[in-house]
Amino acid sequence: MSNKLLVVGTIAYDAIETPFGKAEHILGGAATYIAFAASIFNIKIGLVSVIGDDFNSNDLKLLTNRDIDVSGVEIVKGGKTFFWSGKYHININKRDTLDTQLNVLENFDPKVPDNWSTSNILLLGNLHPAVQLSALKQMKVKPDLIILDSMNFWMDNFRSILDDVISKIDVLCINDEEALQLTGQNSIRNAADAIQVLGPKYVIIKKGEHGAMLFHRDEIFVVPALPLKKVKDPTGAGDSFAGGFAGFLAQHSNTSFESMKTALVYASAMASFTVEEFGTESLQTVNKLNLKERLKEIENLTKFKSQQINLNEL
Repeated sequence: MSNKLLVVGTIAYDAIETPFGKAEHILGGAATYIAFAASIFNIKIGLVSVIGDDFNSNDLKLLTNRDIDVSGVEIVKGGKTFFWSGKYHININKRDTLDTQLNVLENFDPKVPDNWSTSNILLLGNLHPAVQLSALKQMKVKPDLIILDSMNFWMDNFRSILDDVISKIDVLCINDEEALQLTGQNSIRNAADAIQVLGPKYVIIKKGEHGAMLFHRDEIFVVPALPLKKVKDPTGAGDSFAGGFAGFLAQHSNTSFESMKTALVYASAMASFTVEEFGTESLQTVNKLNLKERLKEIENLTKFKSQQINLNEL
């Protein structure tokens, strides 16, 4: 059962425009970003998703070439793959959704393959909470760690079932605005406390280019995002973050808070690769040497010795 990560999420085609260019009909989807990011670790990865028969077989090979098991990916005959189109502003933290075509995702009924129903880590990507709940119920053995991603749309329209899913997970991974909306709190710290009351033992609150925060009871850990000179496309950065986080934990078979702190640093590094090119392009080629160099950069950002403080000089 050890070292197995099961990812339930979307595989899609995207059309993206940013101030730095545009890309038409490129491989996207939360599960895709998560799996590519996690594939750098020495683990087994399985995907549960749905695509249409319009999906390019070469794109599926990009996943299998990274030793990602796609036996849980349903191909709907005559169906079209989920499609999303968006345009980013000069302030790249803001974007407009131009088109969303659910297509085969509209009636997605996840089916967890038997050999993946005992995975030690389950990552439920951003999907309808009913789909997340269905996948969760198919696990034959309770995973060591269940990680959930969600967004404000599900909070606005499916709050009851979302709360049911949240009560059954271990880690909730959302951004700062979503955390405040979910809890009605006015600060991230209070929001994290309120979320833990709902069920999750751990809360990750992403803050985009300002990094991320990990909460567990009274413990807090903060990791920066790497300040990059080259940023082309932030699509999928949050999903890559989740993939890096889950991949590290699955490889080390350790889900303690101390292990999660290290995992958060790896997560930040994986997200930093994603934004440097359009779509999953960077993630398809990143290697362990690249990752090691990126981790060193993050380490240099956070080096600080308390001995450097002389209270007598204040």
